[in-house]
Amino acid sequence: MYIIQNALKNVVRNRGRNILIAAIIFAVIATTVVTLMINNTANGVINDYKARFGAQVNISVDIDKFIASGLFQPGTGGMAMPQVSAQESIRFADSEYLHEYIMQVSKSVTSDDLTGIDEGASGGIMSPDGSSHSFGKFMLRNNFSDFEAGLRSIMDGGRMVENDNECVISQEFAELNGLSVNDSITVHTTMTNEIDGTERSVEYNLTVVGIFYDFTDEYLGMRTSVENKRNEILTTTETLLSSMSADETGLSVGATYFLRDPSMLDDFEAEIRAKGLSDYMAVSADIDSYNKIIAPVEGLKGISVTFMIIVLILGGLIITLLSSIAIRERKYEIGVLRAMGMKKGKVAFGLWSEMLIITGICLCLGLAAGAIISQPVSDILLAGQVEAAQATQNAPGMPIPLNRPGSASITLPPLEHIDISIGLTTILQIIGISLLIASVAGVASISKITKYEPIKILMERN
Repeated sequence: MYIIQNALKNVVRNRGRNILIAAIIFAVIATTVVTLMINNTANGVINDYKARFGAQVNISVDIDKFIASGLFQPGTGGMAMPQVSAQESIRFADSEYLHEYIMQVSKSVTSDDLTGIDEGASGGIMSPDGSSHSFGKFMLRNNFSDFEAGLRSIMDGGRMVENDNECVISQEFAELNGLSVNDSITVHTTMTNEIDGTERSVEYNLTVVGIFYDFTDEYLGMRTSVENKRNEILTTTETLLSSMSADETGLSVGATYFLRDPSMLDDFEAEIRAKGLSDYMAVSADIDSYNKIIAPVEGLKGISVTFMIIVLILGGLIITLLSSIAIRERKYEIGVLRAMGMKKGKVAFGLWSEMLIITGICLCLGLAAGAIISQPVSDILLAGQVEAAQATQNAPGMPIPLNRPGSASITLPPLEHIDISIGLTTILQIIGISLLIASVAGVASISKITKYEPIKILMERN
């Protein structure tokens, strides 16, 4: 107890020298508070963005490699070009490297009981079995992006598709066929075996759970029944995929993949090539869009970490030097304590206690000061990072579009502000760093003093 009491008195007794040491410790702690708060908050923002948005993967034909192979046949058009099959698209989606994937599946279907809008304009395409009804009057698909864009809306009394074998249809289609919510419809099509080319008839029995207002353009392309948006029957992805066996083709499948991190591109490419991707297909990632979101915050984090390391090193050296000078001036006091019988360990503990008391006071003040100035410092640093990131864009300050096929396009505003906060983890880190600084400074100084014998210290005083 005496050691602690004496340490408290010495802090006040040597206040001139201790104020100088405290000023340095306060500056180091306040700077550390700011940098750790920025670093930890930036980490949270980066992890949040990575959790919500991934780097889009682009799979396209490597034209140069395909032409060099000698397989290219001029005049055959795109039919000779390699493509990603429906089965491959489905297999590629099963990967641990993906943050998410969006699969657009569609199939032209027909029905013996239903009539399509503008059915007479369907072109009279006959079914493979030679039957008289037109084949491909309607489009069965899983694309609900028009609802998210506000171009379609479910009418009262209905709901959106939630389960397999459910569907929603347009108001015009429902009125033409006398359909209402909870009615059942049956449509059919064919699937083709990839090995022997045989065809198999497939039937979908669907329950209408919703009817929607449709404000989209009526036609996607040609003015045919199957291209008429009012004839679309929307259902789940699983409903469509369940109709096709592993060795069949027939569905139109377009998949877009998003990596959990751009660094996983090589691993993902190796995986999908092992699953059958053609050597004439190139795989790349849309890293530019990803970096436009993440880069400013990562830059801010890098600056804060670098600055913190520099401050800790320089601050630690200065504090150690000042402490060493201060304790050398107190050699006589230490010699007296040792001559009275106090052991080296207790002397060292007393000197270390003084440093801890000073550090504790600076810690409280530093936490308060750092919490106040961290937000404006972060805004200034982030503004510079955003400006640097936008220098590569044609329209600085404009939102960054993240296109999600099969869903509404997500538009993110430029990241110009992050809310800096101090959490328990940050506080514990700061306390740990403060104790480390105090300990290093105390031990480095005390180790020199305690090497002398008490009599020698007193003789030097005389």
